[in-house]
Amino acid sequence: MQITQLIRNFIIENSYVDLNKFDNSALIFKEGILDSMGFLKLITFIENEYDIQILDDDMKEENFESINAISRYVTGRRSLDKNCV
Repeated sequence: MQITQLIRNFIIENSYVDLNKFDNSALIFKEGILDSMGFLKLITFIENEYDIQILDDDMKEENFESINAISRYVTGRRSLDKNCV
């Protein structure tokens, strides 16, 4: 499954908001789609699902503000990790 769709599915399953009314550019924290606990679950999910470690320096709003941003971050991080092996 594509990264964007897998992340979207995770957020839909772990929030109380009907994400079918939102597109992938919706600001998930500003719009109240995820709270801080949901964010921690999302980080754990991403690290486990994609076998990457999210560094403290990467915990920036622009990396996690929307489904599209998260997908770009994960894609870039996976690429970076592959190049370091």
